[in-house]
Amino acid sequence: MTSISVRKIAASDTHDWLLTKHYAKRLCPISYAFGAFRGENLIGVVTYGTPASAPLKSGVCGPEHKHLVIELNRLVCENTKNVASLLVGRSLQMLPKPKIVVSYADLAQGHIGYVYQATNFIYTGLSAKRTDWKIRGLEHLHGATIADMSRGQPDRAKWMREKFGDAFYLQERSRKHRYVYFVGDKRWKRSVLPCLKYRIEPYPK
Repeated sequence: MTSISVRKIAASDTHDWLLTKHYAKRLCPISYAFGAFRGENLIGVVTYGTPASAPLKSGVCGPEHKHLVIELNRLVCENTKNVASLLVGRSLQMLPKPKIVVSYADLAQGHIGYVYQATNFIYTGLSAKRTDWKIRGLEHLHGATIADMSRGQPDRAKWMREKFGDAFYLQERSRKHRYVYFVGDKRWKRSVLPCLKYRIEPYPK
């Protein structure tokens, strides 16, 4: 069997995978993208980018480290054993250093985060309870896409209610398992680990 390699790829090379094969079916901010290849065939992609939530950047290890925080925001692989963990593990090594990587495993999708466990991420429990904006008849749209409709409005929720009436509603967001990984040398990792604001917990099973 042809061995699998991991290489840096252009963000545009991930678009078809993200739009057609990832459950979110939408693009995301991409600062770094990597692909898993069997020979010259692309069999998986992983992307890293600026977290959508600005408070998250300060919330991981404090405001003094917020500039280092990125999110592993998409991971899509062919159904090939161990490709995902190989891709994540090698891509972490290829990121600029230092970096603080946060990633989530969505409970609504039945995800636990075994790939992150296999690659030695730190588990920090479940994300906070939140709600997403929804519109009846447009449930296929991501909550962030719905929210973008009101961008620039002084009272965004009021504008949404006036535009969509009773079709506009709030839906409780599924909670997610949150994982953190420190990319850097051992000395730097030792210095930044005490700054982690989340409690370290045992891996979920």
